[in-house]
Amino acid sequence: MLNRLISNLEQHDRDRVIPHMKPVTLPRLFVMAEPDKPAVRSYFLESGIGSVVAVSPGGSEAEVAIFGREGMSPPNSLFEDDRAPFKVFVQVEGHGHSIENEILFELLAESRTFRRVLSRYAQTLFVQTAYTSLSNASHSIEKRLARWLLMVHDRSDSASLPLTHDFLSAMLNVRRQSVTDSLHVLEGESFISNTRGLVTIRNRERLVAFAGDAYGVPEAEFERLIGSMR
Repeated sequence: MLNRLISNLEQHDRDRVIPHMKPVTLPRLFVMAEPDKPAVRSYFLESGIGSVVAVSPGGSEAEVAIFGREGMSPPNSLFEDDRAPFKVFVQVEGHGHSIENEILFELLAESRTFRRVLSRYAQTLFVQTAYTSLSNASHSIEKRLARWLLMVHDRSDSASLPLTHDFLSAMLNVRRQSVTDSLHVLEGESFISNTRGLVTIRNRERLVAFAGDAYGVPEAEFERLIGSMR
């Protein structure tokens, strides 16, 4: 299994968890959890990317975290809870495994080492969410976009990312025109190329330098606590 959390379990934990996991295909926009509704299953991705989106009572939405093969969702399952005020869905199609929450919670209660791995992931997710808030408050749209593209690239096997301007606008919670203008800036610097529905990372090293302190802290925290994300 390629999921980083499962592969980081001790062998006896893997032997207990894997028999309960069901292979799943995860098409784009597949919903893993709805706000404040009980989630029956949790998902451990092996490919693809998911979004955790905060939803206000009035219907406003903003992405607060992303995850791929380094993680799992919904995040409240990490705390043996079956609901949260988040929407979780697939933004880039992929596949993975799911497990019934009732069984997952039993396994977490029985194994300290399993809880430790998922608790460490919860810490990395908290740091990512905190730095998303910091970036939204203090960085330009161009740097926020650079950070987001790097985060998606971290969780992808390809430098070509299937992303539309409308989707990027929704994920960054900015106007579509602002996304278009920012993509033109990054493309003008030869960091990326952008065609209809596809953004390709051309020079990751320079894109990282451009993003500056908008990118890097959550990634370093993941490596410290769990290991390589790629």
